[in-house]
Amino acid sequence: MRPAHLALAVLVAAVWGVNFTVVEIGLGHFPPLLFSALRFLVAALPAVFFVGRPKVAWKWIVAVGLVLGVAKFGLLFVGMDAGMPAGLSSLVLQIQSVFTAVIAFAVLGERPTRVRLLGMAVALAGIGVAAADEGASGSLGAFALVVAAAACWGASNVLTRRASPPDPLNFMVWVSTVPVLPLLALSLLTEGPSRDLAALRALDWQGAGTLGYVAWVTTVFGFGAWGRLLHRHPASTVAPFSLLVPVFGMTSAALFLGEPVSGLRWCAAALLVGGVALTSLAPAAPSAVQPAAQPADRAPAQPADHAHAQPVAQPADQPPVPPVVQPDGTAWTSVHPVDVPAPERTGAGS
Repeated sequence: MRPAHLALAVLVAAVWGVNFTVVEIGLGHFPPLLFSALRFLVAALPAVFFVGRPKVAWKWIVAVGLVLGVAKFGLLFVGMDAGMPAGLSSLVLQIQSVFTAVIAFAVLGERPTRVRLLGMAVALAGIGVAAADEGASGSLGAFALVVAAAACWGASNVLTRRASPPDPLNFMVWVSTVPVLPLLALSLLTEGPSRDLAALRALDWQGAGTLGYVAWVTTVFGFGAWGRLLHRHPASTVAPFSLLVPVFGMTSAALFLGEPVSGLRWCAAALLVGGVALTSLAPAAPSAVQPAAQPADRAPAQPADHAHAQPVAQPADQPPVPPVVQPDGTAWTSVHPVDVPAPERTGAGS
């Protein structure tokens, strides 16, 4: 990986890690569901007018928008608003890789290898240690909400794999249009119109800054840059950088919010990061089931005589090639920072 790409990968991990501290600050200005709705509204507008038409079927955009946008981010923001620390939230969310592997096994027939099973056990042990640490001084209910958010993230990862978006930035911008109205409706029902209006009337530069960061920097820049890196390098080269997210998350929360980091929390971090590394980066086992017939909205399968060919590396100025459906039914995707690893491509641009 070139030094510039290495720096970009670290920068994206830092952006995503610091995002948890920014969210914590933003929750002091907005009710959680309203904040999440505004985040997606600002991420979608005006970007939706510049990224072109959706490149996957609407059913995938709506499904990922509801599971990722409404469920995952709604639960995360409500959990953090209920007392879950920002640094710990950045760490606990990494358990999404375990949920991704479990759901992929149930839905896609992707059997986990022994190494992945070991990684899942280690990561779950880390969650147990983190829960014990949080239960001694915080809210287990808020902790459970963030774990549920991680489960929803895992489900959205599997949906994204099925969608196989050829352009991750285009996909993420269109996905951002879906959660706005459902989250606004939930905010009006549960947080109340008077609280929402009071937050909007009291909007200041700090509140607007947090909104701009979580929408444009974290979502548009972060996912766009990550997708570009995955277009140029194998997934196994890029994915490990996502393990830096909780490092930046816990560090920024300690520096800017004064969150303490106990010995138990460091132990939980070591177990979680190690377990996630094993779960995410271990080679996948062959699929237990034969792939289903391709839907009409998916890219057509390759001819039989090219079914096992590796994708050809593209020059830097070429548009991304569409995802290649493998014989085991999986397809490369590049939307989420940690996902069940797909087969590697050639290292274009390395």
